Amino acid sequence: MTAAPAHQADEDAGWVDLHEQGRPQRLEYRWLSPQRRGAPLLVFLHEGLGSVSMWKDWPQQVCEAAGCRGLVYSRHGYGRSTPLAAGEKRAADFMHREAEEVLPELLAALGVDAGRDRPVLFGHSDGGSIALLYAARHPAAVAGVVVAAPHIFVEARTVDHIRLARQAYQEGGLRERLARHHDDVDSAFRGWNDIWLDPGFAQWDLRTRLPAIACPVLAMQGIDDEYGTLAQIRGIRDAAPQTQLLEIPDCRHSPHKDQPATVIQAIAGFIGALDPPGRH
Repeated sequence: MTAAPAHQADEDAGWVDLHEQGRPQRLEYRWLSPQRRGAPLLVFLHEGLGSVSMWKDWPQQVCEAAGCRGLVYSRHGYGRSTPLAAGEKRAADFMHREAEEVLPELLAALGVDAGRDRPVLFGHSDGGSIALLYAARHPAAVAGVVVAAPHIFVEARTVDHIRLARQAYQEGGLRERLARHHDDVDSAFRGWNDIWLDPGFAQWDLRTRLPAIACPVLAMQGIDDEYGTLAQIRGIRDAAPQTQLLEIPDCRHSPHKDQPATVIQAIAGFIGALDPPGRH
């Protein structure tokens, strides 16, 4: 993969051009509080149906509470970023590719020296899985990882609710709600839904990668998460004993929406306890 220079639409937002396996991608991004030069950098990795706009102002709230700067972006196929090609299906290793190829190239194209700056990653759902894979593959290029409702293996509960999401997309109002946030809403939905419901994806499992994570980890999940059991975050701690767990009551699959104050406080405390960049 090769990267082209960023094309800015305004001071803090724009598009960056990447090439994955010879195909161009234009990814939308936005900087948060970039004036905090030298402050920790928190990179937000969205869920399987997420985008820059779907975060709303929550990432900015986190940056204010933690005294850090932030970066949000929409992955290929989401938001205002390049959609998947017509009929294209994601491969079973799509999250590995995002973590091991796309994210490092994106950071480099935006002028982030990950080895020096050592960002903190916050990932929700699929984004949490990508954050864990990045930390395992690039242990010297990340200061800490916070994951909310991540997936480390496929559970029947996950597949069942993703199947229900397909029904809501086809028959309910989900498509219309998502269309406000994605230029090609079918690309966003099918790119996520099809691979998770592919029978061949049932063997997807990243637990063997987790022992390579060297940085501190905060893994949080709602006790009432409809897309996964607490075995997900407990499995992270089993493989990476430095992991702190936060099991949140009265909370479903989106802790930052269901219990925003609890999650913001936890992230701010986690970042505050990390060594600053350069001290490692």
